[in-house]
Amino acid sequence: MSSSQPIQTRVVLLTGPSGSGKSSLAARSGLPVLRLDDFYKEADDPTLPQVSGSADIDWDSPESWDADAAVTAIGELCRTGRTTVPVYDIATSARVGAETLGIGRPAVFIAEGIFAADIVRRCADLGLLADALCLRGRPSTTFRRRLLRDLREGRKSVPFLLRRGWRLMRAERGIVARQSGLGAYACDKPEALSRLAAAAGSRAAARQPLAGRALSE
Repeated sequence: MSSSQPIQTRVVLLTGPSGSGKSSLAARSGLPVLRLDDFYKEADDPTLPQVSGSADIDWDSPESWDADAAVTAIGELCRTGRTTVPVYDIATSARVGAETLGIGRPAVFIAEGIFAADIVRRCADLGLLADALCLRGRPSTTFRRRLLRDLREGRKSVPFLLRRGWRLMRAERGIVARQSGLGAYACDKPEALSRLAAAAGSRAAARQPLAGRALSE
C-alpha cells in the first residue's frame, strides 16, 4: 500500500535495559505489541559486533540488530495494521520462520526492545511516533530478573549469561542515559503505564469524527 496513505495508528516505542520489564509491561497495557527482539541478526552474519577484548558476540550493540527491517514493519503496521515479522530463536541466534502480525486499527501499539530508542528519530520523522519510553529501575533488580529469565529460557550458556549480566549491571545507568539521549523518556513502570494510557486516549480522540466528539462532550 502506498506510503502516502494517511496514518491512523501510531507506535509507542518502549525501551530500557535488558531485564527491565518491558515485555511484562507491554502485556499488562493491553495494547498490541511488536517484539523488536525478533529483528536480531543471525549468528552467521559477518557484520555482528564483538564485545571488546572478548570472543563473545555483543548482542547488546545496535549493530547486532536490523533497524531497517524493524522500521519497515512499524510503518506497515501503522498504515495497514498488518506486517510479516521473523520468528527469532535467541538460544540458537537464528530466524526459524516468519509469521503475519495483525493488530487491526488501534489508536496506538507498542514496539518493545532494547534497541527501540535507536529508531525514535526515524519513526518521528516518518510521522509514526506517539511516544517513546525507557523503563528504569535498580540495576541489582534488573540483573536478577534478567538472569532468571535467561536461565529459564535457556537463551545462552551459563558462563555467557553471567559475563553479560555483570557487564550490563555495571553499565545500566549509562544505558538508560544513552536511551534517554536518543529521545526515550525515562520513567518507572507506573508512569510508563500512565503515559501509554494517555497516548492511546489522545490518539483515539484525535481519530474520532468531529460530530462524534460533539455528541460525546
